[in-house]
Amino acid sequence: MGVPSRIALRALLACLALSSVALAAPAQAAAGRKACEDLRELSTPGFEVQAAEWVAASRLPAGAPGVEVDVPEHCLFRVVVGARPSPIEDVRFGTSIELRLPAAWNGRLLFQGGGGLDGVLNPAIGAVAGHPPALARGFAVVSTDSGHRGRSAVDVRFGADQQARLDFAYQAVERTTHEAKSLLARYYGRKPDRAYFMGCSTGGREAMLAAQRLPLEFDGVVAGNPSFNLTRIVVNQAFSLQAITRIAPRDAAGTPQLSQTFTDTQLKAVATAVLQQCDALDGLRDGMINDYRACHFNPRSQVCGTKGAPGPGECLAPAQADALRTVFGGARTSRGEPLYGDFAYDTGIAGPAWRGMHLGSATSPPANATLGRDALRHYVLTPAAPEFDPLRFDFDHDLVRTAETAAINDAVASLHDAFAGHGGKLILYHGLADQALSTGALTAWYDRVTPRTADGPQQWARLFLVPGMTHCGGGQATDEFDMLAAIQAWVENGQAPDHVTARGRAFPGVTRPLCPYPQVARYVDGDVNEERSFQCR
Repeated sequence: MGVPSRIALRALLACLALSSVALAAPAQAAAGRKACEDLRELSTPGFEVQAAEWVAASRLPAGAPGVEVDVPEHCLFRVVVGARPSPIEDVRFGTSIELRLPAAWNGRLLFQGGGGLDGVLNPAIGAVAGHPPALARGFAVVSTDSGHRGRSAVDVRFGADQQARLDFAYQAVERTTHEAKSLLARYYGRKPDRAYFMGCSTGGREAMLAAQRLPLEFDGVVAGNPSFNLTRIVVNQAFSLQAITRIAPRDAAGTPQLSQTFTDTQLKAVATAVLQQCDALDGLRDGMINDYRACHFNPRSQVCGTKGAPGPGECLAPAQADALRTVFGGARTSRGEPLYGDFAYDTGIAGPAWRGMHLGSATSPPANATLGRDALRHYVLTPAAPEFDPLRFDFDHDLVRTAETAAINDAVASLHDAFAGHGGKLILYHGLADQALSTGALTAWYDRVTPRTADGPQQWARLFLVPGMTHCGGGQATDEFDMLAAIQAWVENGQAPDHVTARGRAFPGVTRPLCPYPQVARYVDGDVNEERSFQCR
């Protein structure tokens, strides 16, 4: 047998290399499985391991009902830290943590924020609407129930307990952050190269808290539709409830029928009028209002008999128009002093989310009268007042009763020198049709946050407003965008997001740029369905 040629030798070496890779993958998976199972040994009375098991590549639920995403093989680890007795029926105390550790780790940790009033442990996969989840991208992902487990994510009875309040407010985020990093070091043999936080709603509040109260722990933070000033949100819910109740028709017993305050036909007519007046302000009539600040819609223009108002069945009574102006103006004292922030007029007023929040239906009261009421009674007021009637909240005198919760809960701090100083980056986004959270409250916070230059905090923090999007998604909007990729590119490659590409089911085949506030996407020329036809100005 002759000596092989150089070409044949190279081919042989290449085959051997490929064989080594093929053999290494199962060996790596086997080692990961063994390391995963070894995590069960960490269990102690104060650190109760509930699961340490290997999960094959599969599909898992994510986001909206019926939506599933592909996830790679990974180690699933669940633990309860600091469990303690609870006197409240069906409420458990202790910080539950879920950590998913992929076989092919990219060296990064993502903290996935919660939602509602927490109290549930959501699968830690880092879902991104319309895009692969963080777990599929190689991130280790962690989630928490924020220190209590109730009947649902809207069970606020935990607020009767001092420690549970502190856990929900911020301590569970800090505890989970430290535990996750410690577990990563144990499992992979090294700490994460980068740490990110991403959440929406309550998760957005937690994300902002991470930047404000754990400024050296995270490199990048994404906060969507953040309920960052929750105490004022709940106060505003009482304000809206009172405004709607004042004009609601009464039944024979004198009970306000909130769901009948406005008909769907009337609300649709209002949305149509808003579009007619404001849609083209950005250069294109396309069903989306980009230049919301130039939109000076007045519900009084819809009053029956007013020139240009719609006809019978669609127009508004004067009291209805004034109630809309009151609700969209946000909570105020009797002297007109703002307590929260204003809302943008957008297409969302005609959608089910706005009705569900402010009006309800014949069989279901509005969320302002249920979730808002319960949050006010059991968490926002100190001490808790389980029988308090939100219709009796006095906006001149009762705000002081929310101060203690605000002090521990609300992510309203403006100073971010340490976070920005170590290279931390913050992306915020907010739907302009959010049915519960004020656009004005968030932009007012952003306008005063520090550090800042003449251009604002653009060097380290950017805010993106999404026309038509309701709370965290939905609505007549391009509500699918990849903020995780945007924050990662900014942190790791220095690529500040001058725009973010968005699409959505409401507008098939359409893409739009989301622009950093205060810029607005304006149509220039070209295909009206393509984002490249717009510029951020």
